[in-house]
Amino acid sequence: MILPISALAANIAAAVTSAPIRFEELGLSPVALSIGSFQLKWYSLAYLFGILLGYWYMGRMLRPPGAPMAQRHADDLMLYSTLGIILGGRLGYVLFYRPDLFETPLAVFKVWEGGMSFHGGLIGVLVAIGYLVWRNGLSYLRVGDYVACVVPFGLLFGRLANFVNAELWGRPTDVPWAVIFPTDPSGLPRHPSQLYEAGLEGALLAIILAVLFWKTDVRHRPGFLGGVFLAGYGASRFIVEYFRNPDAHLIEFAERTGMSMGQWLTVPMILIGLYLMISSRNRVAKPLPVTA
Repeated sequence: MILPISALAANIAAAVTSAPIRFEELGLSPVALSIGSFQLKWYSLAYLFGILLGYWYMGRMLRPPGAPMAQRHADDLMLYSTLGIILGGRLGYVLFYRPDLFETPLAVFKVWEGGMSFHGGLIGVLVAIGYLVWRNGLSYLRVGDYVACVVPFGLLFGRLANFVNAELWGRPTDVPWAVIFPTDPSGLPRHPSQLYEAGLEGALLAIILAVLFWKTDVRHRPGFLGGVFLAGYGASRFIVEYFRNPDAHLIEFAERTGMSMGQWLTVPMILIGLYLMISSRNRVAKPLPVTA
């Protein structure tokens, strides 16, 4: 059963005074709703909430003059991006983290067993944007800027769901807020790195992009907001990877290369993001095509 937020906060406060925190004491469950044999998990709802909130926010962003697309384009993009997130996220996970699953092709499609990659989902969304702009003659960079402002919502909900699922926990630590996760066979207190990611990649990045969009004119500089997102996410993920425990089958890779797989994947994101921000001064926002 999920406790009310006030009760959960009280449990966390009480647990911190007698660290480490045992996950079971927080009263969290990965199941949001259970009716008979049917179970609706928070992880599934996280995707749903992120997509719906992003769609609503996108509609608000399209109201001021100078938007790069119309509402009907946003409607189409919601469908394309949803498919891109699911297919790209799963294929990216298998390609980057579990290539052994290709040995049993049916396992690649078992999304319900867990395993999604942000980087793969990002590639899926980029492909979705490309298809939308190709069909409608829109500006790729400008549409990407608007999409970048809504992605952190999904990251926030997704990382919170990771915590509720007691998965993707952090490295062993003795900080007062360390958590002992029931899914960890070692039983060691660990960093709740899922919450670090929710705060940096989700909440903080969403606030930064919202301030830039609503309080400045950088949304009229094609590529700038997209660059902020790429560089901001990359930097956040790079930092959190020092606290996040590498996947068991990639620990040797991290020790051999000096960086985790997650950090290697963020390096090109940071470089591309910085390039987009710097070069955006030389771009001009073009109006919507007449047929749009």
